[in-house]
Amino acid sequence: MNRLYPILIALASMQCVNAKEVLSSPDGNTVVTFDLNATQQPVYSMTYKGEVIVAPSTMGFELKDAAPLTTGFTVDKVDRSSSNTTWTPVWGENDRISDNYNSMTVDMTQHIDGESRKMNIVFRAYNDGIGFRYVFPEQASLKHFTIKDEKTDMAMGGDYTAWWIPGDYDTQEYEYIKSRLSEIRAHSEDNHMGNVSQSIFSPTGVQTSLMLKSDSGTYINIHEAALVDYPAMHLNLDEATLTFTSWLTPDRNGDKGVINTPFSTPWRVIMVSDKATEILASNIIYNLNEPCALDDTSWIKPVKYMGVWWEMITGKSSWAYCNAENFDLATFDYSKANPNGHHGANNENVRRYIDFAADNGMDQLLIEGWNIGWEDWLGKEKDFVFDFVTPYPDFDIAALNDYAHSKGIKLMMHHETSGSIPNYERHLDKAYDLMNKYGYNSVKSGYVGNILPKGETHYSQSSVNHYLNAVKKAADKHIMVNAHEAVRPTGLARTYPNLIGNESAMGTEYRNMSPGHVTILPFTRLKGGPMDFTPGIFRMDIGSFVPGSKEHKRATVANQLALYVTMYSPLQMAADLPEHYAEKMDAFQFIKDVPVDWSESRYIDAEPGEFIIAARKDKNSGNWFVGGVTNEQSRTFDLKLDFLTPGKQYKATIYADAPDADCVTNPEAYVITSRTVTSSDILPVMMASGGGFAISIMELQTATIAIIHT
Repeated sequence: MNRLYPILIALASMQCVNAKEVLSSPDGNTVVTFDLNATQQPVYSMTYKGEVIVAPSTMGFELKDAAPLTTGFTVDKVDRSSSNTTWTPVWGENDRISDNYNSMTVDMTQHIDGESRKMNIVFRAYNDGIGFRYVFPEQASLKHFTIKDEKTDMAMGGDYTAWWIPGDYDTQEYEYIKSRLSEIRAHSEDNHMGNVSQSIFSPTGVQTSLMLKSDSGTYINIHEAALVDYPAMHLNLDEATLTFTSWLTPDRNGDKGVINTPFSTPWRVIMVSDKATEILASNIIYNLNEPCALDDTSWIKPVKYMGVWWEMITGKSSWAYCNAENFDLATFDYSKANPNGHHGANNENVRRYIDFAADNGMDQLLIEGWNIGWEDWLGKEKDFVFDFVTPYPDFDIAALNDYAHSKGIKLMMHHETSGSIPNYERHLDKAYDLMNKYGYNSVKSGYVGNILPKGETHYSQSSVNHYLNAVKKAADKHIMVNAHEAVRPTGLARTYPNLIGNESAMGTEYRNMSPGHVTILPFTRLKGGPMDFTPGIFRMDIGSFVPGSKEHKRATVANQLALYVTMYSPLQMAADLPEHYAEKMDAFQFIKDVPVDWSESRYIDAEPGEFIIAARKDKNSGNWFVGGVTNEQSRTFDLKLDFLTPGKQYKATIYADAPDADCVTNPEAYVITSRTVTSSDILPVMMASGGGFAISIMELQTATIAIIHT
């Protein structure tokens, strides 16, 4: 296949030798060509600095019960424009974002069966990639249609190295696989860990955001932006030509999108750079989303929080109040139930967490398992499994909220739906109103299990619509949303910045993940928006506090601290137990100090699957924070501090792996040192296997000497 592939590329390129339309990025490095081929089907291609990234690839749609929107098009007109603006995010990695691109809109008409059908394609070329979308104007001949398949192809320019997870309609909770594109099928059964809801559709299917690297060293990333009223896109590979085709998530009828015109699809995005750090820094996904839709955003604040959560995840305590099962929530009498004795969300335990969180500067405390129904939820596919408003007998919601507020923090609400979207929608108004009543302003929602109605999946059009509607309704109530098991984000937090977090990937709850996982996520899942990864684990031997557990987290303490910098989120959890932090308060100081909102971010060095080193400046001061993480390989690095302001002195506190630290054999060994630094200094740092480092760099105030003349 490798010998044949260059010939296929050359033959395909002949279709567009005389491309009628060429669009270049502002710096001229990224180039998109567009033409109609011999059957009048739209064809595009992409190059970067002369290297073929996407060979000529066809576009269009197969429709249900209607002629396809693929061939027979004519170009009516082409409009071009340019934009060079900046905008200010409510929260983010930087306090200003540049949006600089050249644009081309191709208006087309298809004449078929005596009708004229309009379909336009909008291209934008940025210095760091391209985006394109289909736009259907309002028209008599195409008012309503159902998509059978989106036929957007992406013919890869080579047998790239890929970091990928299997194509799945229900979950992204996988370890990433590194392979050549041509090897995807051979690795299709790797890392297929069990999940309560799982729908893999093809041995050559992968999910976006997909990270790639060419043999010449060019980094490529494929994703989508502005996923609204449309199913999530996956990619399915044709191994013979190394061509990806967009693969939409079907609904329970097998349809892949029900469209009413006028309509614009999500953007298909291809990021590109010859530097891995520029992929990490790219804002193209956010730039392709609409500006903020909210008139007032003053109530949206980044959050650092703790939670009654890790003790449940590890098995130390339970979500459920008793051991009943197979009951009707509407008639079950909890006042007569026998407590199981290990319910985590009880008044005494919650007060203990409130005390520690408040004493150590946290903003909020998440409490899971506070509400009735947890005895009979997982995998049951029940419709009425939770009501989201009724607390367990040992959880005094009014008293605990008053206690938290008296300590200067808020409680964070938890809404687990068990995948029953209709039930959640019936209860959503009352659930949000309860939050308003007690002063909650953040909710962690969950969608564990198969989606109801039966036959729907987590990433189908109706589910995608539900997630966004929940965010919109939350905005009306001044509530921030952190959605778990929802569709992976596509930059919609620009438009609705109360969407302050998502899970949508394998996070800390998977205790045995490989150390390299955290060096891939910022290149993949985090490209669409921040992740509630829940870092900050200090006790790696789970069996030391959960009798009988043989689980061991493969990370060092310094690695866990670094994640607060390398994995950006305006919502950051200190995930471990208070008693574990109390044992290492010197290391916990970094978690107390590190901000969750930034004015400037620098990705200093990185390689997907290997390591990431990042530096960020606090939005509210001149302080900087640096983090570095590595995979199983130990590393040394000379950190240049040239991002600091020249002429200023800073106190650098370095949280590092001890010389004998190791993520398996000695994960909790760390050393903390301090020194005065300036922008001309270089700090040598060492990262152990599965380790890392974290540095707080605080401005030193220069004393002013007053000279008095007499």
